[in-house]
Amino acid sequence: MTSISGRRRVASVAALAAVLLALPSRAVLDARPGRDLAVAPPESVGVSSDRLKRLDAGMKGLVDEGRLAGVVTLMARKGKVVHFAAHGKKDLRQPEPIAKDSIFRIYSMTKPVTGVAMLMLFEEGKWRLDDPVSRYIPEFAKLVVYTGENPDGTPKTEPARRSMTMRELMTHTAGLGYGLVGAHPVDKLFLKANVLDSAAPLQAMIEKMAGLPLLAQPGTRWSYSAAVDVQGYLVEKLSGMSFAQFLETRLFAPLGMKDTAFHVPAAKVSRLARMHREDESGALVASDREGDPTVVPKAAFGGHGLFSTASDYARFAQMLLDGGEFGGVRILAPRTVEMFRANHVLAEPLKTMRQGQGWGLGPQVILDAAASGEPYSDGSFHWWGIGGTWFWVDPVKELVFVGMIQYQGRGLTAATQVHGYARNLAYQAVME
Repeated sequence: MTSISGRRRVASVAALAAVLLALPSRAVLDARPGRDLAVAPPESVGVSSDRLKRLDAGMKGLVDEGRLAGVVTLMARKGKVVHFAAHGKKDLRQPEPIAKDSIFRIYSMTKPVTGVAMLMLFEEGKWRLDDPVSRYIPEFAKLVVYTGENPDGTPKTEPARRSMTMRELMTHTAGLGYGLVGAHPVDKLFLKANVLDSAAPLQAMIEKMAGLPLLAQPGTRWSYSAAVDVQGYLVEKLSGMSFAQFLETRLFAPLGMKDTAFHVPAAKVSRLARMHREDESGALVASDREGDPTVVPKAAFGGHGLFSTASDYARFAQMLLDGGEFGGVRILAPRTVEMFRANHVLAEPLKTMRQGQGWGLGPQVILDAAASGEPYSDGSFHWWGIGGTWFWVDPVKELVFVGMIQYQGRGLTAATQVHGYARNLAYQAVME
């Protein structure tokens, strides 16, 4: 039988946890056993409450200074939520505040999700790392590689020396271009061909890619690419399900990610955070470049396109930290998660990556934290989206962090400066 003093201690701990996180009435991290991350006093998992105030104040300061319209941050240590806060507005033109359950466009944070989907099929024996991609996509059997430009402006090419492998497709070393940027001549060809057309099925994407050159011989260079979009196509082909259906039935529903999808239902649109950008004077304004979030795309891309919330993505990240299981649901085997977060970029293309970092089978991974200039532990993994959302998982410190903003500054460094600032403030609160 529990003593009166014992019951009082339990009650006081529960009350402290509630005060610390100030959960709203519509709590996105609810108390269903085996489903959600539990809320706990920071000190119970080696995190300083006083130092967490710096994180909260820092994020609020970015809003108060006019650098961000709104921000939601969530930090969990050892499976316990120690920080969950929302500051600012969903839309600067409207009075409604941003909320912990606000929905965000997460763009390239779709990529680690696709990597997990691919590994679920890997566990079923559907593919292996060193298989040629052309075994599963015959259209890629006779690709050519860009070597320059002919006098008439057409691409100069040579035959690919071999098929790209599944490992290379999973690590951005397959030689593919990207249709979201125009840095390389092959990227410009991707843009011109509208390779990533959400109004067309994924088969059309594959056919367009097959008619364009690679930007490098397979396995020779790391280049951020449309390779993950190809992975989404492979999930469809190997599973017999649409990519969106596979994610919903095999991943999102089992993990309780109830607000994650490739569109936002009309009933949830009021929770959607608006994208913001800087005008010519540098002032923050609402973007006018967003599409209709309620439209269900014909092509659900592996590389971008998901909408999600901080708590939904935290479930996904915690599953990875916990070796492939969350809330009693097994998604991947522990060894498969180790493969996911291990560097798979071979020596030659690794030279073209940022110092101290490599690439796993979905996320960027930290090989040497000191060399990378970040406070991560070695073995951490992370990624972010071009709308500003970001996350990382630190297996050494048993730490999960998810940040949600909708901000496209004038350069890529604008959002990543916010990410780095948050990392410093998060790690300085971890005491053991």
